Amino acid sequence: MGDLAVGARSGSGENEGESGTETRSPEASESVSASGPGAQSAARDAPPTAERGSDISVSTGAEDGTTSDHTPDSHNRQQRSFFKELPILIGIALILALLIKTFLVQAFSIPSNSMQNTLQVGDRVLVDKLTPWFGSEPERGEVVVFHDPGGWLNEAPVPQPSGAGGAVQTVLSAIGLMPSADEQDLIKRVIAVGGDRVECKRGGPVEINGKALEESYLFPGNTPCDDKPFGPVEVPVGKMWVMGDHRQDSLDSRFHRKVDNGMIPTDRVVGRAIVVAWPVTRWSGLPVPDTFDQKGLASKAADAVPAAAGLAGAVPLVLWRRRRRAARATAECSVNR
Repeated sequence: MGDLAVGARSGSGENEGESGTETRSPEASESVSASGPGAQSAARDAPPTAERGSDISVSTGAEDGTTSDHTPDSHNRQQRSFFKELPILIGIALILALLIKTFLVQAFSIPSNSMQNTLQVGDRVLVDKLTPWFGSEPERGEVVVFHDPGGWLNEAPVPQPSGAGGAVQTVLSAIGLMPSADEQDLIKRVIAVGGDRVECKRGGPVEINGKALEESYLFPGNTPCDDKPFGPVEVPVGKMWVMGDHRQDSLDSRFHRKVDNGMIPTDRVVGRAIVVAWPVTRWSGLPVPDTFDQKGLASKAADAVPAAAGLAGAVPLVLWRRRRRAARATAECSVNR
């Protein structure tokens, strides 16, 4: 009567009633037997356990000692992994930006008034650098950025930025996200291309191959060339004649006749300015004005180029067909014999 048994029961109440004995489950915890008053004291001092149907649950992790994915240690590991990958992501972004700057698009800053009102001082324009890689030549009416052909920029050296701001600008300009502080490039509108004959008399319009331009893009109050008439000028193949939209404040081809007669080699072109990207309030495209699409504007030499190319391509074909016919005739004569 003095024995005490502590264990886990299994089975239903009906089984217990029928057998009159206590059945033990194979999964039951180990039984502890004791006798006497010490057993009762040990039972009272034992830690409480979760009974069947209890709402109390204690999670101690998996049996192999691992923890859940939602534990603090797992969260810290995820955070450390992110910070380890961050330099790699930044490096990839910089490489992509450098490739874009080199081959696709580059930002340039407008430093002067020579292209007003189309472009204002401080505007940032995006320049398409891809099409020149495929042999595309500048066309009339396009706004292009080009390297100084020699002697166009005689200003004092541009002061270099210093301090932290200068370092940031140097890095960003290297990858094309900001214009360089020491770029010696110019931006003008292409007026005439190789094979064209361009001129402008005082009080008159600019004429290309005898066709007058209606230059609605000129700065208000400007005249086409009253400050510096010129021409007629023949533009050689591979060259172009450029002028600013603010005619009375632009040192363009008219003022540099001593250097290659004012011509710009097309291989000095960086690319075509396609859009004003900054400031946001001036977002706009830079399309070719309609006046450059008028009929008869192209020179006769330019019109003759497609015909000459077609003739050059047709000559080998004609010769090949004649040789084929001659060979066929020879073969037929041999059979008849």
